[in-house]
Amino acid sequence: MALVGYARTSTLHQAAGLDAQQRQLKALGVDKIFAERVSSVDARAQLDAALDYVREGDSFIVTKLDRLARSVAHLCRIVETLKRKKVRLRILDIGVDTGTPSGRLFLNMLGSIAQFEREIMLERQKDGIAAAQAAGRYRGRKPTARTKAPEIKKLFAEGVAKAEIARRLKIGERSVYRMLQEEGTS
Repeated sequence: MALVGYARTSTLHQAAGLDAQQRQLKALGVDKIFAERVSSVDARAQLDAALDYVREGDSFIVTKLDRLARSVAHLCRIVETLKRKKVRLRILDIGVDTGTPSGRLFLNMLGSIAQFEREIMLERQKDGIAAAQAAGRYRGRKPTARTKAPEIKKLFAEGVAKAEIARRLKIGERSVYRMLQEEGTS
């Protein structure tokens, strides 16, 4: 059972913060530390490597929640990955340990809140779109393939393959098939 740590800072200017995280993890006796300087929204190769590295019975340790996940939804995905692998998650600054009932409860509450926030956001978005449509200010996305129907038909008549037409016109292959079918030339 290994102790695996993850440390992250967003910029090169935060080198001291990364060092501090690593020192704190080493003080706990962490066996392996994955560290990186990258924004939370960018691809995080070291986080992916750490999640791949951990094995059943290991503990995955971070100093602060914001060093691990960019959102509650992202945290829930990470927790699910660790749960599948039977790995404990410990978040030091808030005292969460998914190896304990209270730690699991806390993370389940976060997951429920994330789901609630997502549903509320989607409901507001739907209401906003309906209000904009009623006011005549929203018509939805302009159908790209329909505007390119003459080009699709011309390229097809020239013997260009449907997949190549889609690539050239930067539209989906299904859209090419649909436009040709509607034109009766498929």
